[in-house]
Amino acid sequence: MPWRYRAAVASRAVAALGGGYALASALAAAVALHLQPLLSDNRAEATIAGVMLGFVAYAVAIMTAFTARSAWRAWAWVLGPALLLGATVLPAVAGRF
Repeated sequence: MPWRYRAAVASRAVAALGGGYALASALAAAVALHLQPLLSDNRAEATIAGVMLGFVAYAVAIMTAFTARSAWRAWAWVLGPALLLGATVLPAVAGRF
């Protein structure tokens, strides 16, 4: 097999595992932080709802990384939403310290 094919598969695997983890954690943090008043007044329930949605997002990110047309699109589809969600969480978290 050519080295480019192997590099593309390795890049997709890193995008799926590392980028999927970043997406899942950013989604969990965003749900726990921003949707707490809508879900309930209890922080624990909002956190659990965020983590459960994070598990779904992680599975979807893995599937997306391997069904994208190229490794570049896999990275874009996984890290794009993760960066956007992280940007919404960062000001609220930075204001607490």
